[in-house]
Amino acid sequence: MRVCCLQLDPLGGEVLANWSQAERALREAATQGADLCLLPEMWPSSFCAQVDRELLDQTAVALARTAELSRELGLLIGGSAYGGSDPERPSNRFHLFQDGQEIYSYEKGHLFSPTAEHLSFRAGEAPPRVAQTRFGPMHGVVCYDLRFPAWVRPATRSGSRVMLVVAQWPSERASHWRALVQGRAVEGQCFVVACNRSGSATIGRRQLQLDFPGNSLVVDPDGNVLAQGTPEATCVFADLDLEQATRARRAVPVWKDERDA
Repeated sequence: MRVCCLQLDPLGGEVLANWSQAERALREAATQGADLCLLPEMWPSSFCAQVDRELLDQTAVALARTAELSRELGLLIGGSAYGGSDPERPSNRFHLFQDGQEIYSYEKGHLFSPTAEHLSFRAGEAPPRVAQTRFGPMHGVVCYDLRFPAWVRPATRSGSRVMLVVAQWPSERASHWRALVQGRAVEGQCFVVACNRSGSATIGRRQLQLDFPGNSLVVDPDGNVLAQGTPEATCVFADLDLEQATRARRAVPVWKDERDA
């Protein structure tokens, strides 16, 4: 499976412009043989200080177009966006499209208090489940969830061989990002495909000015970095041998040997 992280720089509230940027990148990735493409966290709109019905409606249109593009281009397409119908308390919803349909959704369970996400979003109640795709089982999580291994681990124990992570992870914590992505890969004996945004933005109700390095990572079950992004790159590609995860789990049967605390 060939994967691609699309390190876009989403503009706050500019859904049509962000959709156009995403469409161009997805079409380019498809010409280069991608099977699965990840867009960054909140790619249609980024984080907006105020959310209204019009923004949610525009986001829904962008997601419907993305679903159709998954059919046209034969891609799996993942990302996250505002979800739900309540502009006062939307969720941050991970979506995965295949053949024109949303085959997986998950609501971000851990809200990032430094940017006051807990004041603007409704947290998801359930850990990520396993999505059955044409390439086998995988699951998706959103940004801050990466720090909570007990939350993301059940999916790998249920057979997921690929963890998809979409994020707006700032430059000041870039070392944390790399360590956590590699750690989740080794711990879960799975591939981790982690797409981070580029650019800079003013984020959240607290209006924090943040820079984003576009340091997307694709890591194998042994913790080896197969591909990594730079601030300049839009598309970050890697080829995955998914049977490597199966072999890793047979060679070191962590879950069989695990003891309860």
